[in-house]
Amino acid sequence: MNYVRLKKIAAALLIGAFTVSIPAGISEAKRLHDPKVETKSLDRHHEKIVTPPKIEENLTAEEINFPENLFFIPKTTSSADTSIIGTPLATQKQCVKYLTSNNPNPNLNVSAEEIVAYYYEEGLREGIRPDVAFAQALKETGFFRYGGTVTPDQNNYCGLGTTSATVKGNYFADPKIGVRAHIQHLLAYSSTRRPTTEIVDPRYNIVRKVYGANTLSKWSDLNGRWAVPGRGYGQEILSMFRDILVQ
Repeated sequence: MNYVRLKKIAAALLIGAFTVSIPAGISEAKRLHDPKVETKSLDRHHEKIVTPPKIEENLTAEEINFPENLFFIPKTTSSADTSIIGTPLATQKQCVKYLTSNNPNPNLNVSAEEIVAYYYEEGLREGIRPDVAFAQALKETGFFRYGGTVTPDQNNYCGLGTTSATVKGNYFADPKIGVRAHIQHLLAYSSTRRPTTEIVDPRYNIVRKVYGANTLSKWSDLNGRWAVPGRGYGQEILSMFRDILVQ
């Protein structure tokens, strides 16, 4: 077996490089999203799973770093990039400034600087864009004001497990684990590659079982999946991310 063929096989096995659009009939969990409230409730409902479309590779073997890295993460170079997987454009300082300018007293169990640092640590480890994931947390929690079903003591920054207005969802031991669960949940949707750390997202295996070899590639792909009806959900996250960039 020649080296090029070996690299191609490795590419298929080691990275979550299968990116397709998931039919509307496939849904891990449907969120009932009311844009007038700061957190979302969920209606956990599995629709009939249809036959997945043909899988297409979107990365070549030549793009993988051998042997130092086990997987390749494309570098994000533009704010117009809507990919979930990538590298940060915003700095941690910009993220902190955006948060504190919108809420000088975020209801967190750590400082604003620490929560941002956790997003960068966990996001960079898994190849999830940490600045955009942080923007999603701000959207989900209303800049850490909460006011909905989830409360600050849960360290739950993306509404994991909130199945109704009376079901509070998952609790995490500390803010860092809560951030890790959020990043792992995004990874579950966007890659077939398993997390590099122990799985703490209680919904990770459910998503992977439903999606199989299929993945979502863009933040807008979360519309109607992470949030239901979720019209403009991913676009609003990206808009907040771009606001971070001008801080």
